[in-house]
Amino acid sequence: MDAVFLGGSRRIARLDAKLRSKLDELVDRGLWMFIGDANGADRAIQQYLADRRYDRVIIYAVRGMLRNNVGHWTVRFVDAPEKARGVDLYSIKDVQMAQDASYGLMLWDGKSRGTLANVHNLLVRGKPVAVHLQPAHRLISLKSRDDLRKLGVTPDADIRERQNSLFQESPNTSQRVAAPNAPEYARGPKRSRSTSVRSRK
Repeated sequence: MDAVFLGGSRRIARLDAKLRSKLDELVDRGLWMFIGDANGADRAIQQYLADRRYDRVIIYAVRGMLRNNVGHWTVRFVDAPEKARGVDLYSIKDVQMAQDASYGLMLWDGKSRGTLANVHNLLVRGKPVAVHLQPAHRLISLKSRDDLRKLGVTPDADIRERQNSLFQESPNTSQRVAAPNAPEYARGPKRSRSTSVRSRK
C-alpha cells in the first residue's frame, strides 16, 4: 500500500495554510498516513487528521510508551533495546516508519536533528521526501542524499560526524525494528463521530 511518513520538529505546534492544503491533498488521495506519537508536529498533524475524521492512519510508538493518539487510531508498537534512552529510544520507531512508508512529508524548523535524520533515513532507502522548511514557509522536494544541499546540509561523512552522529544508525537497528515479532498493532478506543472517510480498497 502507498503510505506517507509524516513527522516533524517538536517546536512546530501549528500547521500553516500550505501544510493544511498538502494534508488535504493526501487525504483526497486516500493514502495511509504513518505518524509518530510525539508532541509538536506529530500531535498537530494527528489533530488535523482527527478533525478531518480521517481513518487511514497508523500511529507508531515504542512499546509501553504511547504518548499521543488523538484520533484513537491503530497503533503499531515497536520494541526498543532494553538500555535505550532519549533519542536512541524514540528513534527506533522513526527508523521503522522510514522502512514501512513509500515517501515522507517532514516539517522542519531548520534545527531539529531528529527530523533531519528522518529525512536522511527515507532518502537512503530511495524514498522521496517533501520537507516543509518552516522558517521560509516553503516545501522543498528531495529525491536523493545530494538533495540535502537544498536544505543547506552537506551530506558528507565528515559533516555527519561533526553533527554528533546525526545520521548514524546502530548496525543492529534495522534488524531490531524489522524483526517479525517486534511490531504489534493495537486499536485504541473508538472515538464517537457522525461521519468518517470511507477506506478505499
